[in-house]
Amino acid sequence: MKTIHITCPDDVLISLKEDVTTFTSDLRMVAAVKYYEMGRLSSGRAAELAAVSRITFLRRLPEFGVSLFDESREELEEDMKNA
Repeated sequence: MKTIHITCPDDVLISLKEDVTTFTSDLRMVAAVKYYEMGRLSSGRAAELAAVSRITFLRRLPEFGVSLFDESREELEEDMKNA
């Protein structure tokens, strides 16, 4: 496993009202969600990046406004009408 070091201004942590540990965890999750949303990581690999189980990762997606499904709400509603 690779270790990546980043520099974070103290003012950012103060603005977020987070300590370094929480910030690191949040940053991993945000990056994982974005890579998943972009289709660059599977949910399993994104969960690894976020250091959570796949189920936890999938359950947290709505917190970030990301759907489990690739289809839009309208497409899903249309599918339901046609079912």
